[in-house]
Amino acid sequence: MSQLSGLIRTMRPKQWTKNGFIFIPLLFDRKLDDIPHLIATLAGFGLLCLISSTIYLINDLADIEADKAHPTKQNRPLPSGQLSKTIALGAAIVLPLIALPLAFRLNPNFCAVLAGYLVLQLAYSFYLKHIVVIDVMTVAAGFVLRVVGGVILVDVVRFSPWLYIATTMLALFLGFGKRRHELITLQENANSHRAILEQYNIALLDEIIMIVSGASILTYALYTFSAEGLPENHAMMLTIPFALYVIFRYLYLIHVRGEGGAPDEIILRDRPLQATVASWGIAVVIILYILK
Repeated sequence: MSQLSGLIRTMRPKQWTKNGFIFIPLLFDRKLDDIPHLIATLAGFGLLCLISSTIYLINDLADIEADKAHPTKQNRPLPSGQLSKTIALGAAIVLPLIALPLAFRLNPNFCAVLAGYLVLQLAYSFYLKHIVVIDVMTVAAGFVLRVVGGVILVDVVRFSPWLYIATTMLALFLGFGKRRHELITLQENANSHRAILEQYNIALLDEIIMIVSGASILTYALYTFSAEGLPENHAMMLTIPFALYVIFRYLYLIHVRGEGGAPDEIILRDRPLQATVASWGIAVVIILYILK
């Protein structure tokens, strides 16, 4: 049971919240009440979670020694010895062998996106994460691929490019915020945990975060009044304050509370963020599905 518990922990169920980006096309293409497309997206979400867990297993296998020097990651199952390397490696091989054939049956194009996501994340784990700026841009590309997968599964005829750009900017914002948190938390041990941190400093990251946070707000705002298929009265612009608060709240958590290391964990424990995201979702549903 200890090995099974360790395996589940290493698969990171809490981080599956990131895969929720696959539902964005379903929501904005007004197909939440379309049962076949809803089921397809739910299935895609599940398969994406299996592939994501594969990457987490491989990352932890590759980073065992570095994680032992991290104040919190040293307690993970692999570096702490709770989970054996053999079981972790076996799971990392079996999971994609299950997920990819099922994805092909669901939709061949979705399978191609899923395979591309897997290859991209493997490239990140073994090479791209060592290249300054490219490391975070690769993570952002993973979020965009999640959205692309959702577009394929719901047969979206026209998906606003502004949402792709807004997704990219938001992912960059979260990624650079995480790098900043790692620099501050690890301090002199930062390089031993993640070598790329030697290429960053707080001043650089603050400037980048300022740029991508502003770009996140701007691109979403442009979507709300320029994208096709939205209500002609521009009611979607009423959701902009929610987007503003999410960015400002996250900046507060980064700069004042010293958080930002794991965006998925923050959203699961920060009540104001949860309330704002839920309110944004309700507002979008009302505007797109009721007011039309």
